[in-house]
Amino acid sequence: MSEPLTLRLERRTKARLDKLAKATERSRAFLAAEAVKQYLELNEWQIAAIREGLRDAEQGRFVSHERLKAKWERRLAAALDKAR
Repeated sequence: MSEPLTLRLERRTKARLDKLAKATERSRAFLAAEAVKQYLELNEWQIAAIREGLRDAEQGRFVSHERLKAKWERRLAAALDKAR
């Protein structure tokens, strides 16, 4: 069940939201709710990943710089080979 929420937006942001609502035939409220939902999902994921990384670091689980660099160099080389 949804609940009402008052939101203050800059005039330009509101105008952009109105334009998008018209183009998509959706309400401003629908688009704002979807934007908040996506924002929360992204940030919750990011915080969880940071916390996991901190736990790994606290337990001494690291990847060496050399190993990480080698991995990305291999990926770059493979991408360049594909592009040729």
